[in-house]
Amino acid sequence: MKRFILILQFLTRIPINLNLGFDEDFHKSIVYFPLVGFVIGILLYITGIASIQVFDPFIVSILITLASVVLTGGLHIDGLGDTFDAIYSNRDKDRMLEIMKDSRLGTNSLLAILFLVLMKIGFIYSLINSGYLWTVIFMPAVARLGVMVMMYKTVTPRKNGMGNLFIGKASKSMFIIATIYTVVLISSVGKFVFAADYIMIVKIIGSIISVMIFGNLFKKHIYKKIDGVTGDILGCTIEISELLFLLHTYLLLSI
Repeated sequence: MKRFILILQFLTRIPINLNLGFDEDFHKSIVYFPLVGFVIGILLYITGIASIQVFDPFIVSILITLASVVLTGGLHIDGLGDTFDAIYSNRDKDRMLEIMKDSRLGTNSLLAILFLVLMKIGFIYSLINSGYLWTVIFMPAVARLGVMVMMYKTVTPRKNGMGNLFIGKASKSMFIIATIYTVVLISSVGKFVFAADYIMIVKIIGSIISVMIFGNLFKKHIYKKIDGVTGDILGCTIEISELLFLLHTYLLLSI
């Protein structure tokens, strides 16, 4: 429980007034990444349910997307922007790493953030209109399970950085346990809270495969550019994985 609260404090801006001290094995909290995502997902769903009483579905989809940024303090979307500015700058490895550390917003960053936010709003809007608002609960959980691919058997090209706490620290057992957590959450919440049928639940669980495939392909792509993974890459992976979850859910639940 201590490590779960610590990682919840680290990855979100949820106000938890507990000082639990330093954990020398903090990296073991990686296994709780999907559970942190589940907490975020519940808060996104509550945001949606509350705001739909006042606003139309389009505004609600904007508010849910805004809430996802606020709850993480913009940490992951900042990683998305930094990654696109650096990786697609057509520079050498060292220069790319310098660009990632630059706080200024470049064209690639602006376009990546803009289109990701627009696409998230669009997919969430469509899911709300189809009666599947509740599926946003699983979006952050599946994405944070997927980012574990970037922490498994990887290295970082930087000596210092927040991402170094996790990069290369995920084990096979962590993967298995985290996957079980995620599947159980989707199955139990989908079935017993929202009365979803088994076919729908299987379709949503299938998003895990889509996100994992993306994670592996993206990792190979990044390694060709900078020979490793950084904290910005982790944040970028989470953001794109959330979008991929929405795309997967939109396509399969529309069939």
